Amino acid sequence: MAKGGAASVLAFDLGASSGRALIGELADGGDGREALKVKEIHRFANRAIRVGRHLHWDLLRLLDEIKQGIRKAFKEGYAPATLGIDTWGVDFGLLDANGELLGNPYHYRDSQTDGLIEEVAGWIGREELFRQGGLQLMPFNTIYQLYAMRKASSPMLDIAQTLLLTPDLLAYLLTGVRSCEYTMATTTQLLHPASKQWNAPLMERLGIPTRLFLDPVQPGTPIGPLTPAVCEELSVPPVQVVAVGTHDTESAVAAVPAREEIFAYLVCGTWSLLGTELPEPLLSREAMEAEFSNEGGVGGTYQLLKNIMGLWILQECKGEWEERGIHASFGELAEAAERAEPFRSLIDPDDARFYAPGGMTGKVRAYCEETGQPAPREPAEFVRCILESLALRYRQTLELAEKVTGRTFGALHMVGGGIQNKLLCRLTAGAIGRPVYAGPVEASAIGNMLLQLIALGRCAGLKEARRLVADSFPVQVYEPGRAEPWNERYAAFLRMRKNRA
Repeated sequence: MAKGGAASVLAFDLGASSGRALIGELADGGDGREALKVKEIHRFANRAIRVGRHLHWDLLRLLDEIKQGIRKAFKEGYAPATLGIDTWGVDFGLLDANGELLGNPYHYRDSQTDGLIEEVAGWIGREELFRQGGLQLMPFNTIYQLYAMRKASSPMLDIAQTLLLTPDLLAYLLTGVRSCEYTMATTTQLLHPASKQWNAPLMERLGIPTRLFLDPVQPGTPIGPLTPAVCEELSVPPVQVVAVGTHDTESAVAAVPAREEIFAYLVCGTWSLLGTELPEPLLSREAMEAEFSNEGGVGGTYQLLKNIMGLWILQECKGEWEERGIHASFGELAEAAERAEPFRSLIDPDDARFYAPGGMTGKVRAYCEETGQPAPREPAEFVRCILESLALRYRQTLELAEKVTGRTFGALHMVGGGIQNKLLCRLTAGAIGRPVYAGPVEASAIGNMLLQLIALGRCAGLKEARRLVADSFPVQVYEPGRAEPWNERYAAFLRMRKNRA
């Protein structure tokens, strides 16, 4: 129990650029209804570390930040019954026979997987890879990371006994219990989407040891308490760790406050994930050609979604401007972009050049020049170009989702940190020509909390959890404006992408 006797849980939400710890409490929301109250108690940066030719995560520092968050929760007078960890997908650590970590995990933007999609698809086939893994073929998928290690004759693959995906690895370092949470397992492209079993024949074809993989557990499964050593170090009781929807996307989707059964969502942050929830995976040729993924969701759902480059491009540009002494918050940049000339130039956010870090402003300029458009000069013009291009890409993806599913979406639910950029929300509503419902911001952490509450028996399931979110957090509505300007630019955007395909 926490302050005032309200049930509380502790959520750690780790993204590609930052992490945070938040306390969630069930409290009286008025009218006899419960509401979820959320408070951030710890925030920290998360950066890639370059070692030689490779990018890595600083996993031990992330572990230390999680420990600080646990300690702060109790120092501030909370007593969470459980805690859960969600992170980005695909990345992993390897343990040896003694349970020791074999090096810092690779970062998903590491160059070791360059060209491997084409190589693997060349002798297995793109359609077969999609049918067996259910995912959009993206260079960071775990399958290509492991194949890269095999090609490089990495001794770690021969020594390793267990593979743990990032949130499972962090939970192991806190509890001593090895586990594999289902939603994260589906990001590997090695779990068969229909059978929900590890695809041993595919692993064997690629030389990936099958012994590394644990049987997946469903979201909401208790893993175990903090170890005595961790409890002694932090001076805290043995809090139970729960395997939530440990992939941050799936936690965020669980927190979409949709009251309708059929809806479209956009999880907006460093990456943008746009999709819809289905009862079964969609493995059609049309879904493959449209480059959708079938990720396992919470509550027995499947998330048919597409990865879009997202605000990563803007984050990289902002870092460059800061190195040049131009310091402005994301909010200030968006305000300046409001005043910039609209529809001056566009990019394809998913062009491969924008994937790797470094030199992002030059990449944006080069793309515009190559396509016969005026290149951005000032930060405001860059921001306007990036956000308008994202909004048009969202429209294209939403229409593709309607085409492959046969569904019609009357609106788009936007959640995640990216919705703090109100200009992006307005531009998205204009581009798609339908309302945007924006909120909550901390969707991944809230979804994390919901699964803990389900594990504690305080929430009956996904439908009730979403109703709790709708009753607890405000949603801002953005209405579309005039369609004509957007329709003209959308046609130009589609021509540009087609000409460069």
